Amino acid sequence: MPYNIPNLLTWFRILMIPVFITVFYLSDETLSVHNKHLVGTLIFAAAAFTDWLDGYLARKLNQTSAFGAFLDPVADKLMVTAALIVLVKLGYVDAIIAFIIIGREIAISALREWMAQLGSSKSIAVSMIGKVKTTFQMIAILLLLYHEPVLFVSADMLGTWLIYIAALLTLWSMVYYLMLAMPQISKKTRE
Repeated sequence: MPYNIPNLLTWFRILMIPVFITVFYLSDETLSVHNKHLVGTLIFAAAAFTDWLDGYLARKLNQTSAFGAFLDPVADKLMVTAALIVLVKLGYVDAIIAFIIIGREIAISALREWMAQLGSSKSIAVSMIGKVKTTFQMIAILLLLYHEPVLFVSADMLGTWLIYIAALLTLWSMVYYLMLAMPQISKKTRE
């Protein structure tokens, strides 16, 4: 495993997951509900920022690695999954929305792994729809975690709308990736 700044940032993101979850399990006497929302939002925002930063630094410092390419999306999926589970527990997100988003991540990760084994991983590389989905998803999760008004706008209401849009984009991107992989899937099932 290469020890470089991008990989260390990715490990930092993974290590923050139990800290993030613990914040919401502390008693209200230990940490007020307002502070739980604030601290949880800040941790998730730091994770989202380090996700962008590790990719940028890996390219800028020429420190890309196969291990980093594997670990980075795993860290992202773990953090998003942890946040969605916390939001479902708090009653801020419907379980079906969390299931759609988490289920898609698992399905597309499995599809990418299978396509890589076939030597066709480039055929389902990250697309613009995937990036747009991720942007909506991250903003929605941040707003839902904060759960308090931002500049007189209900973060809860805006976050709920954005998470529904993210869920629709999630389904759209899954169909898109499956369509890209369909020629390989058809070819393999005929063999």
